[in-house]
Amino acid sequence: MTSALSRRWRPRSLLQLVLLAFLMVMLPLAVLMLQAGQALSELSRLADQSARQAVEETRRARTLGALALELERSARQYAVVEQASLLNIYDERLAEFRRLLARQRELLPDDPNVKALSVELDRLAELPGLPLEEFEDRLTDFLPFAEHTEAMRHATNRRIDNRLDVIRARAEGVQTRLWWQTAALVSASLILMLLFTRLIIRPVHQLERRILGIGSGGQAAKRAPVQGPAELVSLDERLDWLSSRLEELEEQKQQFLRHMSHELKTPLASVREGSSLLADGVAGELSDHQREILELIDASGSELQQLIEQLLDYNLLQHNRRLEVERLDLATVVKEVLAKHRLALQQKEMRVDCFDGPLAWRADRTATARILDNLISNAIAYGEDAGQLEIRARVEHERLIVEVANSGEPIPEEDRPRLFEAFYQGRIRRKGALKGSGIGLSVAADCARLQEGTLELVDDPRLAVCFRLTLPRPAPAIAHDTTTPVLSGVQERND
Repeated sequence: MTSALSRRWRPRSLLQLVLLAFLMVMLPLAVLMLQAGQALSELSRLADQSARQAVEETRRARTLGALALELERSARQYAVVEQASLLNIYDERLAEFRRLLARQRELLPDDPNVKALSVELDRLAELPGLPLEEFEDRLTDFLPFAEHTEAMRHATNRRIDNRLDVIRARAEGVQTRLWWQTAALVSASLILMLLFTRLIIRPVHQLERRILGIGSGGQAAKRAPVQGPAELVSLDERLDWLSSRLEELEEQKQQFLRHMSHELKTPLASVREGSSLLADGVAGELSDHQREILELIDASGSELQQLIEQLLDYNLLQHNRRLEVERLDLATVVKEVLAKHRLALQQKEMRVDCFDGPLAWRADRTATARILDNLISNAIAYGEDAGQLEIRARVEHERLIVEVANSGEPIPEEDRPRLFEAFYQGRIRRKGALKGSGIGLSVAADCARLQEGTLELVDDPRLAVCFRLTLPRPAPAIAHDTTTPVLSGVQERND
């Protein structure tokens, strides 16, 4: 159900997914910008309106104060000079004061000073009709009138301050709300970003693991299908095709190697059998020159057979990685391998120094023998004539260390990094009529890794070339194994 739902809303292409991710991530930020703009616009409008009202109300309060002073001045001047024009000015200022006070009453409807000023205005409006003596006595009414005017101005200022406090509190509330909205919407954008990143990266990682699996040769039995954009799904299908194609090619390669080994071994066996019959004198006695040519043919056939076996070993090792660990005597294994090369060693006139046994260890007999066989073959092929071959073994810190060293020309530094690569031919040429395959050391290194060990080229103080095989102990240590003598001792000569 989940897979069907995800397939239903999944974008059809990587471009659509990226665009959708961009739009979805930007949507909360756009909402945040819109809300912030609206809040700032509202605060700006409110601040502008309040500023205009504050200026108008402050100006009106100051005008009322100035009118109060002019009323008092006009009245007192009339009491002194008794000019009728002064009363006209007085009436005009009184009417203006009354008009402005009516507007101020809208701002301060419950202010007692405004009500008192209304009463005072009615009393002051009676002055022009009074006799001069009574007019002069009523001039004292301007004192409370001025006090109430000043008190009204202060009340107006307080009203403006209160309004500014309200605007400030509202601005702080808007700021707090914007902070919360910013945190929420930015968090939503981050969550969407992580979600779409996972939607893009997950199929890429699946394809990466698939490619690594194809490259390493290991394919999982059950594999989750790639779910994502159409391009990545199509790439997964292409990888399926590539994997099946590689398996077909691998099978064809295996079949080719099997057929090739059979086709090569059959005529080679006939050649070697014929040379053996000629050497036995079945076709008559041979001259020394003919016998020399026959020995060359037999030696070349033997080397060719060895190359075919190495190639088959390499191919088998690449596909058969099962171990059969058993308890074996390493000295016996070494002597069995040396017996296979006895004739080659005699022809090479090499002196062999082999460690004294027994040396018990748990390992795979076939893989260990294959390592020793390739190392000894390498020493025979590249070592000096009438040189020395040493095979040493010891146990150190629960590890078996076997060293195969020979005299001769040292391996160049530029060849050492690629020494264990398959089919790599170094600068030193193989001695003999037949060229090597370049897979002997690769097979030996793979056999060592198969047993979780290592094979490396190390420096030896006496001999030019020394290979060291290190194998860990695969099972709990056997008590009497640690007391087995492991130092090289008995010398086995091949004259």
